Amino acid sequence: MQEEQQSTNPAICAEEKNHRLFKRYFLFFVVIFLIIGSFWVGFVSGRRSPESTTQTYPIDSTVVTNRFPAEEKEVDFSLFWKVWDLLKEKYVNHDSLDAQKLVYGAIRGMLAATDDPYTTFFDPKETQEFDQDISGSFEGIGAELGVKDGILTVIAPLDGSPSQKAGLLAGDKILQIEDKSTVDVSIDQAVDLIRGKKGSQVKLIILHKGDQETTEISITRETIKIKSVKVEFKENNIAHLKINQFGEKTSSEFDAAMNQIVSRGSTGIILDLRNNPGGFLTSSVEIASRMIPKRKIVVIEEDSQGRKENLYTAGGDKLSGIPMVVLINEGSASASEILAGALRDNRSVQLIGKKSFGKGSVQELISLPNKSSVKITVAKWLTPNGDYIMEKGITPDIDIDLTVDDFKNDRDPQLDRAMEKIKEIMK
Repeated sequence: MQEEQQSTNPAICAEEKNHRLFKRYFLFFVVIFLIIGSFWVGFVSGRRSPESTTQTYPIDSTVVTNRFPAEEKEVDFSLFWKVWDLLKEKYVNHDSLDAQKLVYGAIRGMLAATDDPYTTFFDPKETQEFDQDISGSFEGIGAELGVKDGILTVIAPLDGSPSQKAGLLAGDKILQIEDKSTVDVSIDQAVDLIRGKKGSQVKLIILHKGDQETTEISITRETIKIKSVKVEFKENNIAHLKINQFGEKTSSEFDAAMNQIVSRGSTGIILDLRNNPGGFLTSSVEIASRMIPKRKIVVIEEDSQGRKENLYTAGGDKLSGIPMVVLINEGSASASEILAGALRDNRSVQLIGKKSFGKGSVQELISLPNKSSVKITVAKWLTPNGDYIMEKGITPDIDIDLTVDDFKNDRDPQLDRAMEKIKEIMK
């Protein structure tokens, strides 16, 4: 096959060369025009007032204008800066504006849009207070708060705290803090309103479960020092083992209590997880390892992609051979629900009391610049048998109520029933 012959005519060569140059420069100017045109359209669009829309923009498939090139969908972030500039230009108390507070407020608003009360931002002061809370020493009333059915709710009054002494109960709805309604108040805002100096008082308007009328409670704030684990020995050498939270020192305190139980030769254990609002996931896994044989599933984590990871007991079990029942109530949440579910699914341990709170998500605390932090829900968790308990909680095998009247008269029918049941098992 013959190769194509190239033209050797100088005029024709010059014409072809000019034609190629024209095409090259034409394409160049088209590209420049498209770039400038796209920039101008984006600029003009950013200056327009946003139209009302109900369309949602999944964060994974959304590209923010002014940061990355547009791909699938756009969110014009220049709107944020336009409002920022308008605030600087027109706000009547311009001199009072704090740029750092505005940034913190913007971050809080962004996280609030997730509709997840457990995904929150902590400024430096709040980060320090959170660290104090989890370490077991702070000033306040000693109550863990959450949101249930859209209402600010007491997850649990901490054992021996001012809130417990004043009559605050797990499941109470907090309708008012001082003179402020709690409608649309976030958990963080509620904590800020309730927290205060030792010796000062805070007034709450609450609704006890089952009541038709509200109750006003005044609580004197104190320095709260939480001992994670307590053990008492009842008749027949039965150990009443109470875990109040899963904090930094819980594992070591539990080991000390466990050694007491073993050395005394206890014949039965009542594990009391009532009013335990949770804490560190790792702590609950460590404690489960003391009561469940090695290499058993404690909890299943499922991430945003649907990938599941099993967390197993790590060894150190000394208590799995001792008969046990578990007490739970509306104040048993998160890590305490994980432990209760693991004992039920692995050892068929019976649960006594009331249905637990129902917090089936896992949060990660991430440190940010300037000593601030963010807590983000990174996974949901399931019991070893695959139950997802978010919002629905764990239902006890034996349902026993503890009323306001029981509390006021120092009666504990739940603990009484647990004593009866453990004696039956021990026979």
